[in-house]
Amino acid sequence: MSFKNLKPEISVIVASNHLSTDQKLTKVCELLQEKVSYYTWVGFYFANKAEKTLHLKAFAGDPTEHTVIPFGKGICGQVAVSNTNFVVPDVKAQDNYIACSITVKAEIVIPLFKDGKNIGQIDIDSNTANPFTEADERFLEWVNEEVAGILS
Repeated sequence: MSFKNLKPEISVIVASNHLSTDQKLTKVCELLQEKVSYYTWVGFYFANKAEKTLHLKAFAGDPTEHTVIPFGKGICGQVAVSNTNFVVPDVKAQDNYIACSITVKAEIVIPLFKDGKNIGQIDIDSNTANPFTEADERFLEWVNEEVAGILS
């Protein structure tokens, strides 16, 4: 599936007047997990700046026990602090990694900005080793821009 072909589908979900924000987030996760063969788990985490934690808001894939992640812990927690994309081609080689499943081989986390502030992120796990490219990064940055537009 080409990322170019997914963009209109994402735009339709985000623009829907019949879905709540949470439903839109879940549908975006489901679409990505279903259409991109190496996206095994897709989720949106949002920051609670006062508590310095990330909270899972929507996801597609197997349930996870990691619904709250402290800033700085794991890949997601590091992105909450660094405000930069983090691509992990091999999770076994990463020291500060929180294992969600023994089958996960790679992870990509892209921060979500609203009004210039890092308010959350999209997190994707893959059971395929080293699947993520710069095209994934650019596409997921675009997804986050679309999502930011529906957040208050």
